[in-house]
Amino acid sequence: MSTQTIIEKAGAATRAAAPARVLRAGSGRSRRNTKAKRKEWLWAALFVLPLLFGVIVFYIWPIIRNAYFSFTTWGVFGGATWSGLTNYETMLSDPMFWRSILNTLIYVGFLLLGIPLAVVFASLINRPGLKFASLYRTAFFLPYVAMPAAVSMVWRIIFNGDFGMLNYLLSLVGISGPNWLSTEWLALIAVGVVGMWISVGFNLIVLSAGMKGIPPEMYEASSLDGASRLRQFFSITVPLLSPSIFFVSVMTVITGFQLFDLLYALMGTQNPAINQTQSMVYLFFAHQQTGDNGYAAAVGVAILLLVGVFTILQFRMQKRWVNYV
Repeated sequence: MSTQTIIEKAGAATRAAAPARVLRAGSGRSRRNTKAKRKEWLWAALFVLPLLFGVIVFYIWPIIRNAYFSFTTWGVFGGATWSGLTNYETMLSDPMFWRSILNTLIYVGFLLLGIPLAVVFASLINRPGLKFASLYRTAFFLPYVAMPAAVSMVWRIIFNGDFGMLNYLLSLVGISGPNWLSTEWLALIAVGVVGMWISVGFNLIVLSAGMKGIPPEMYEASSLDGASRLRQFFSITVPLLSPSIFFVSVMTVITGFQLFDLLYALMGTQNPAINQTQSMVYLFFAHQQTGDNGYAAAVGVAILLLVGVFTILQFRMQKRWVNYV
């Protein structure tokens, strides 16, 4: 056999073995990539697991247990027996349940009225060159971080029918003020005003952060075109701030449906108007206090469903007015 023939056969063997080596090398890289991805997933699960455990234990499991208890009836000394839809039938035929929904929605409406106020205040505080802007933000935010009991004590003095500051100011112009916290509809309005006053601080901080993301060049260009500050506010600030407004509106609705501590501290349990001004959470609390845990659990399920419905509606409606740049 000649030397050239031997070289040709060796080259052919090498070419035939090359795909096999490439295949083995590719499969090796694939295995290494799979191991790397598996390792990344394990590390991700390791970091997420504590949070997931907390969510399951403190959120998902209580919701499941509450939903189960809503189908049970509790005895005087405890012990739950299955009763089916009895609690829901009783709840839907209870006028106080529907009144609590109305009261809660009225309170949510007051909180939503605070959002336009927060937009105006945030726009004023974020004016270029304004001195002590941080001090103003802190002053607005303090009511939000203060204890509800402390805030309620101050406002109870203001709304007091005998020696309250509000009635004193009304007396200076010849008006005899009512008992604000003991009159049915006035008490609900008073609670709504206090809740709006508290929520403005949080909304203002969020909206101020959103305003910092608006390019200043847009205001400069509009000024060159002759736009006034009012025109800039409605044509630039509000449209570009709509994502932040949407966020605070969702948070406001969820917070409004959780009304309890402010109402409890302002009104008290012996107030004659408490039954006409109670929220859904207060109704939940009142039935738990009497041992009617099954009915209370049904109210809790109703609160969860209503919050979910309103949140879904807000997310559906955002496409019509929220501008994402």
